[in-house]
Amino acid sequence: MSTCVLCTAGLLVLAPAAASTAADSGPSPGSAPRATKAAPAKLLYRRGTQVRPHRKAPELPELSARAWLVADARSGDVLAARNAHRKLPPASTLKTLFALTVLPSLPAGIRHTVSEKELRGIGPGSSLVGVAEDRTYRVADLWNGVFLNSGNDAVHVLAALNGGWRVTAERMEAKARALGARDTWVKSPDGYDTPGQVSSAFDLAVFGRAGLKNPEFARYCKKRFALFPARDGSSSYPIRNTNRLLTGADDVEPYKGLIGIKNGYTSHAGHTLVAAARRDGRTLVATVMNPQEGGAHAVYEEARELLDWGFAAAGRVDPVGSLDALRDKPLTGPEAGPGPARAGALDDGGRVGAAWAVAGAALLGGAVVGVSLRLAWGPVPSD
Repeated sequence: MSTCVLCTAGLLVLAPAAASTAADSGPSPGSAPRATKAAPAKLLYRRGTQVRPHRKAPELPELSARAWLVADARSGDVLAARNAHRKLPPASTLKTLFALTVLPSLPAGIRHTVSEKELRGIGPGSSLVGVAEDRTYRVADLWNGVFLNSGNDAVHVLAALNGGWRVTAERMEAKARALGARDTWVKSPDGYDTPGQVSSAFDLAVFGRAGLKNPEFARYCKKRFALFPARDGSSSYPIRNTNRLLTGADDVEPYKGLIGIKNGYTSHAGHTLVAAARRDGRTLVATVMNPQEGGAHAVYEEARELLDWGFAAAGRVDPVGSLDALRDKPLTGPEAGPGPARAGALDDGGRVGAAWAVAGAALLGGAVVGVSLRLAWGPVPSD
C-alpha cells in the first residue's frame, strides 16, 4: 500500500507538468499557425539562387558557376548568392586564408635563406614563382610570389617560417572559425588539390573581406606587377599578377575599380576567383567557383557581371544574409566535438523526456521505500 501511495503521488505531481510541457510545444487549441517570413540567415543554406529584390531591382545575370556570392564589404550584407555554403575545392583562392593567418607573424623586412627541405613536397604541376634553395629572400618578396604569381614554392617557405606545413594548416582552420567561416577544411595551405580540402563561396567572401581590412594584404592583392629576385642573386625579373580581371591580360578587359583579390585553378576545382571592387565609395566582394560554361576566362566574365549587378542593385534588394552571421557564435555539431549537454538547452521534447525521467525516478524511489517498510513491518498476510 505504501508503495502504491508513493507512486500515485509522484505521478499526480509530475504528470500535469509533463502534459503542460507537451501542450506548450504545439499551437494552442483553436489557434492557427502564424505565417513567418524566412529568416535571412537561413536563406544562404538553401540550394539554388537566393535574392530578395525590390520592384525596380535589376535582373540577376545568368551564371554557370557551381557557387557564387556578392556582398557589401563594409556592412557584410550578402546581396545575392547561389549555393553559398556548398563545399567545393577552392584552388589557390585558399591562399587568401593563408595570408590572413601568416601575414601578421612575419614582418615584410625579414630576410631568410631558403633550405632544400623547405621546398620539398610541392605538388606536381604547381604554379611556381622561382624560389631557389640557398638563396636569400625578403619576406616581402615571397608574399609578392604568393599574391601575384600564386607561387606554391613561396607558400612552402612561408609556412616553414610559420611553424611548418601541418601547424599552418591547423592555424588556418582556427582562423577560419574565428572569422565565422565553417565550411573550410585545410589539408594543403597552398590550395593544391588534396582529398578533404574544401571551402565555399561564403567562406571565400569572408576571407576576401577580412583581407581588405589588413593594409598589407590589401596592398599585395592589388599589385599588378613586381620584381622577383633571380636565382643567381645578381638581378631580378618581373612577375605579373595572374588575376586577369586586374591586369587585363589575355584579352580580358580589366574591371573598373577592381582592387584585387585572388584567382585560382586546379583540375579538380576548376577556375575560382575572389574579387573586390570599389565605386563611388562603395566596395563589393564577389566569389565565383567553377563556371561550367565559357572556357578558362568565364570566371572573370561571370565575376564582372556579378559586380556590375551588385553596384546597380544598391538600395534595391534586401540582404539574404550576412558575412558576419557566424562570427563569434559557438560551434555546434561535428566542429564542436563531443561535450556535456548544456543546462537549459533542452528542446520541448527534451523537457517532456526529462519530466517523465523524474517520474520514473519517483516510481523507483517509491518502490524502494515500500520494500524498506515491508522489511521493517514484516510480511503482509495473504488471503
